[in-house]
Amino acid sequence: MLDALRRAFHRRQFFTGAGLFGWAAFARPGKAAGVELTKDIYRSLGVRPFINCRGTLTVIGGSLELPEVRAAKDLANQRFVQLDELMEAVGKRLAELTGAEWGMVSSGCAAAMSHATAACVAGGNPDLHVRIPNLAGFAKDEVIIPAHSRNVYDAAIRAVGVRIVEVESKEQLEAAIGPRTAMIYIHAIPSAEAGPPSFDEILRIARERNVPTFVDAAPEVLTMPCGYLQRGATLVGYSGGKVIRGPQSAGLLLGRKDLVKAAWVHSAPHHGYSRAMKVGREEMVAMLMAVEMWAKRNHEQEWKAYLDRLDHIAQRVRGIAGVTTSVREPSGRANKSPALSVRWEQAKLGIDGAEVARLLDAGEPRILLNGGGRGGRRGGTPETGDTGVSIIAFTMSAGDEKTVADRLHEILSAKRLPKSREAAPAPSADLSGRWDVEIRFAAGKSTHVLHVVQKGGRLEGAHQGDFISRDFSGDIRGDAVQFASFQGESHGDSLSYRFSGKVAGDSMSGSLDMGEYLGATWTAKRRSYGGRG
Repeated sequence: MLDALRRAFHRRQFFTGAGLFGWAAFARPGKAAGVELTKDIYRSLGVRPFINCRGTLTVIGGSLELPEVRAAKDLANQRFVQLDELMEAVGKRLAELTGAEWGMVSSGCAAAMSHATAACVAGGNPDLHVRIPNLAGFAKDEVIIPAHSRNVYDAAIRAVGVRIVEVESKEQLEAAIGPRTAMIYIHAIPSAEAGPPSFDEILRIARERNVPTFVDAAPEVLTMPCGYLQRGATLVGYSGGKVIRGPQSAGLLLGRKDLVKAAWVHSAPHHGYSRAMKVGREEMVAMLMAVEMWAKRNHEQEWKAYLDRLDHIAQRVRGIAGVTTSVREPSGRANKSPALSVRWEQAKLGIDGAEVARLLDAGEPRILLNGGGRGGRRGGTPETGDTGVSIIAFTMSAGDEKTVADRLHEILSAKRLPKSREAAPAPSADLSGRWDVEIRFAAGKSTHVLHVVQKGGRLEGAHQGDFISRDFSGDIRGDAVQFASFQGESHGDSLSYRFSGKVAGDSMSGSLDMGEYLGATWTAKRRSYGGRG
């Protein structure tokens, strides 16, 4: 199950590296003078823009809209239309372009998942629609998800109120399908192709039992005609603001005409649970334009441009003694972009990949890339191990490669004194025992429990949260303590807690990094038993 959750990052968070959960580093506001309609619009708000070498992560903006998409959005905003009429026309044109029976623009792929689920649960019946997510009295209220397809995004399905039935084999799938089964969800990842149950087994069984299937292809290139529909899937969802380069707040739902039209009933501007997932006329037209351009773009020429950018960077840094480069060209459809790996031995250059990434982030112009940690080579040590950075070509603009190459060369070629190996400070306390931890969030607070076992400066044990327990590990150096826990949740999400702080007697306090859920503060007190800690 945990492996399936980790594979979920394949979807929208594939291009990640060291500092995956350090989102706070992305925002370093300065003095804001008010929004200004200039190229430096973000700087006018005190926010630093950057050259994106990480990929189409939602938290850093996805991809850049095509010029034609921006023009379509601007023109669509200048006139009023009736949205039902517009979506009817857009749906028809999407069908013509993609080979699907019908199409719909949603406010992202997650919204497409919710609307598709609602369509399979309630059809186009408004008497049912207005009761979602309370499915009491509904004939169908279950969605089957194979274990290999559980991920953080199936929350969009659960939001409709359905009960998730998880299966791990073809036999379990066949047994799970019943009169209450509304839909089967498949995450388009390699493990789903292999199974069990395999992609084709799921589609075959679903067709035999007349159960709709939804394929989540959020980060994938758009095949025309749509390959998943040709293989027998009922519905397919895509992100609009990734490789398709449409609006970041848009997505596509393609597939069986009656269900896609019903999905539109379950989308804003119509009321009910989906009102929060509003898609405007600008996004509808702009997303359609992105699909129009996808059919016209010279993808081979674009790919060559990506490789040329990476080659420029590689040529610039390969002359530095000890630096090697290699290019990876993915064969799959997801997050499709070549990537450049720049590697070196830390002992020779006196710096690791994570520090290079930090310097590029802090510098001007700001550059974000994936920086690897230390000791990456088997048998290596933090002082001598292989390290490096990875650069994604897709999200760089023309000319960015020159800036990236120059800055990377400047950092890697700088002369550095060898770092002295200092012994870690002895622990100031033995933290073994039970600790009650109060965490203060942006709003509200909660009490967690730590069961700590200390061996020298090493810490390990159990972190009991609000609902489940997670293993944690870390260390204490002097009075400085840091430890982290990670746990995949049974419903598909995963939570990471990274504590850092100071020890003072029988108390600890500090800051908490919760990854995409930002930060908090914490205070811990040792639990006393009969006057003994």
